[in-house]
Amino acid sequence: MTTAMPIQYDRYYRYAEFTAALQQLVQTYPRLLALESVGKSHEGRDIWVMTVTNQDTGAALDKPAYWVDANIHASELAGGAAAMYLIDTLTAQYGKRDDITRCLDSRVFYICPRMNPDGAEWAMRDTPKIIRSSTRPYPHDEDFVDGLDTEDIDGDGRILSMRIRDPNGNWKCHADEPRLMVAREPTEVGGTYYRILPEARVRDFDGFTLKVNRDREGLDLNRNFPGQWRQEHEQLGAGPYPTSEPEVRAVVHFISHHPNISGGVTFHTWSGVLLRPFSGRADDDMPAEDLWVYKAQGAKGTELTGYPAISTFHDFRYHPKEVTTGGFDWVYEHLGVYKWTVEIWCPMREAGITDYKYIDWFREHPVQDDLKLLAWSDTALLGKGYVDWYPFEHPQLGAVDIGGWDKNYAFRNPPPHLLEKEIARFPAWLLWNALTSPKLELVHARCEPLGPDTYRIEVGVQNTGHLPSYVSKRALQHKQSRGLIGEITLPTGTELVSGDLRTFAGELEGRAY
Repeated sequence: MTTAMPIQYDRYYRYAEFTAALQQLVQTYPRLLALESVGKSHEGRDIWVMTVTNQDTGAALDKPAYWVDANIHASELAGGAAAMYLIDTLTAQYGKRDDITRCLDSRVFYICPRMNPDGAEWAMRDTPKIIRSSTRPYPHDEDFVDGLDTEDIDGDGRILSMRIRDPNGNWKCHADEPRLMVAREPTEVGGTYYRILPEARVRDFDGFTLKVNRDREGLDLNRNFPGQWRQEHEQLGAGPYPTSEPEVRAVVHFISHHPNISGGVTFHTWSGVLLRPFSGRADDDMPAEDLWVYKAQGAKGTELTGYPAISTFHDFRYHPKEVTTGGFDWVYEHLGVYKWTVEIWCPMREAGITDYKYIDWFREHPVQDDLKLLAWSDTALLGKGYVDWYPFEHPQLGAVDIGGWDKNYAFRNPPPHLLEKEIARFPAWLLWNALTSPKLELVHARCEPLGPDTYRIEVGVQNTGHLPSYVSKRALQHKQSRGLIGEITLPTGTELVSGDLRTFAGELEGRAY
């Protein structure tokens, strides 16, 4: 075993360094790690999957498995760091911690730490471009001819907001904290008001109309999975057909060809919650036993991470009349694999805001919350989270002010100096989930002589894991498990005089129910 340079968890790695760090880990722990490319991204980058298990105790495919992926959304970089931190923890603590040693001896992790390497690279450029997901133009490939294209217009490496004085504007300065912009009262007149726009370049400005363009790269890879996929007119960013995008297709192919996977987590940012299926329908549609398992996993997740565990459909909807579909829920929807989405990081809770309701907060919250966040930026972030407004001569709009929240620094991901503290929450829960998988073990194997050249062979198998051998009731409904199969292979010159060459022995319950 060689000694590796330590991976730093106070910064985010661009693709070349990220790849080098993964390769270095393999060189350091060759009996625990194997790295493979499962496909290429739109721009031709490798999509890496790390297999983590003790190779001396058997092949990975013969062990129960747990899937982890991250960074499907371009700017959600903390997920990749959390996945890397998990690999680092498992390997560094193998042989030192009993639970990790037991897990890697008997189980396997498949970890895809950066599912969307192209989008992440755009987010980390010196002059960043923040998009939702894939860098492929969609649904059309031509540029807009007018409107605002969000970008770092002054070249300082940040994408902030612009404010323009406008007597009909929606915003004004807070009376006691002039840095903070607050909503104008519905009947208010007579003050100084502003229009607020994203920092952007303007195409073909007519002197009156300012519309913010949707990104030309309009795909959302987390809407391109097969489960409840819907077309663009119903679900923005879904792509032309399920798994049309190479990143999603690579992951779906890998998981579909690894039936030993019994659970998984996909890392996102940023609401500080653990999300379970369904995203598109109510809990009533879930088998009761599966819901009980999800609630038990969620309770343990809250205990170990401090994050609340909630239903996507019931508690995390962008609009009360709309649902999201085509996401990573497909592994539970189609395969019956227990799946969670982890939304890393919650600046609101960091700022001491306790009455925080996830998505709803962004529609409406008291001004006192904004003041708490501003005070938190001034202290915990040393003023880097919220930038005081400064004048800028815009090439199309003339005199504007640039400032406000640096969302990429303070909101989309933990600031670098807080990153390790945040991602250190997760390995214990992921390890616990992996150890709940079904685990088939021999009770005994006997060969009893019955006479000259005649033997009776008996094999007993038990499930020593927590979950049943079929994993979930949904997997049973969708016929994803064949049950236990016993098969005997005879040497040349022998024959089977009693019994069957192949026996279908059904399922073995674990302790979950």
